[in-house]
Amino acid sequence: MIYLDNSATTKQAPEVTRRMTEIMESDFGNPSSLHRMGLSAEKAVRTARRQMDEVFPSGGMTVFTSGGTEADNMAILGGARMKRRSGRRIITTAVEHPAVLESFTFLEKECFEVIRIGVDEKGNPDLDALEASVDGETILVSVMQVNNETGTIFPVEEIGESIRKKNPGVLYHCDAVQSFGKIPLPGNADMISVSGHKIHGPKGSGGLWIRKGIHLPPLILGGGQEKAFRSGTENVPAIAGLGLAAEMAAKTQGDALDHMSRLRRILREGLLERIPDTTINGPEEEGTEPGCCCPAILNVSFAGTRGEVILHTLEQEGICVSTGSACSSNKKGQSHVLGAMGLAPKAIEGAIRFSFCRDNTEEEIRETIEKTAQAVERFRRLGSFR
Repeated sequence: MIYLDNSATTKQAPEVTRRMTEIMESDFGNPSSLHRMGLSAEKAVRTARRQMDEVFPSGGMTVFTSGGTEADNMAILGGARMKRRSGRRIITTAVEHPAVLESFTFLEKECFEVIRIGVDEKGNPDLDALEASVDGETILVSVMQVNNETGTIFPVEEIGESIRKKNPGVLYHCDAVQSFGKIPLPGNADMISVSGHKIHGPKGSGGLWIRKGIHLPPLILGGGQEKAFRSGTENVPAIAGLGLAAEMAAKTQGDALDHMSRLRRILREGLLERIPDTTINGPEEEGTEPGCCCPAILNVSFAGTRGEVILHTLEQEGICVSTGSACSSNKKGQSHVLGAMGLAPKAIEGAIRFSFCRDNTEEEIRETIEKTAQAVERFRRLGSFR
C-alpha cells in the first residue's frame, strides 16, 4: 500500500506504540493518586510535558487535550469568554479548519462580532484587510499556520506583529496542527494548538500551548487537573505517546523536511508533465517561508475529472489519497478552502490532495504518478462518450 493521506493521519511510530503499551501494562495508576503507582503515572505526564516544552516557545505551558479540535475549541471559546468585557470583535480567515470555523460560528450566536478574512488565488490571507479589521473592540484573532488542504503557509509572525500594533491586548491563537513537527512554530502567539496523530503519535492526543499569564476559563469542569485548565483524569498512555512523538519529530525535522520537499517536487513535476490540463492549487513551490507550500502537501486539480472517482480508482491500485480535509469529508458540498480561493466548481470537483510523511519513498511517488495518469486518462476517455 502507498499511503499519501498523511495530513488526515499518520501511521503511529513503533516507538510510540511500545511506550504506550508499557504504560498501559505497568504504569496504569491515576496520576492524582498519592501511592507509588500514581506517582509513576504522574512522572510519565511530567516527562511528556517536558518533551512538549522543548518544541514550544518558552514562557508557557502545555495543556494536554483529546486532540487538535479540543485545543482549538479551548483557545477560541475560552479566549473569547475571558476577554468579552473588553470587546466583542473576533477575527479569523475563511479557510480555517472546521474546528476553528465552527467555534466562531458558535460565538457569533452568542452575539460576538465575527470577521472572516478572505484569501487570494493561492490561499494567502488578505493582510491589509486583517490589519484594517483590528480595532479597539477586537479581543481575539485566530489563524492557522499551514492550510490543511492546500499547504499554504501563512505569515503568522507578521500577523502577530501587525495586530499587536493596532491593539496590544488582542489574544492571538495559532492552529499549528499541520505545521507541528514540520516547520518552526510562531514565537509571538499567545496560544498554539497541536495534534498527536499528525506526527506519528496517537489519535485522541493533542495539546494547547498557553502563554504564561493567560487564564482561560475551562470548558471541562471537575477535579481541576491540568492546573484547572482541563479537568478529568489524564490519558497517560496518549500523553506519553504524544510527548515521545513530539521529541522524535523535533530531532528529525530537518531531514524529514528535505525528504518531503524532494517527494513533493517529483510528484508535482511528474503530474504536470504526464497529465495535460493539470493545475496546482495553492503555491506551486515548496518551502518553509510564508507564501510557500508546506512540503507535506500537494493539492492538484485534474480538469474534466471528479476527484472522488480518481480517489477510488487509486484506492483499487493500493494508493490512498484524499479530496480534502478528512474532518469534513462526510459533509455534503465542495471544499470551502478552494471555494474561498476562487476556484470554479468544476476545478474543485476535480481536486485531489496528496500528503507526505518521512516514511514515503521516491519509488512510491513515481508509481503514484503513473497510476494517477492512467486513472485520469481513463476517466477523461470514458467521459467523452457521455
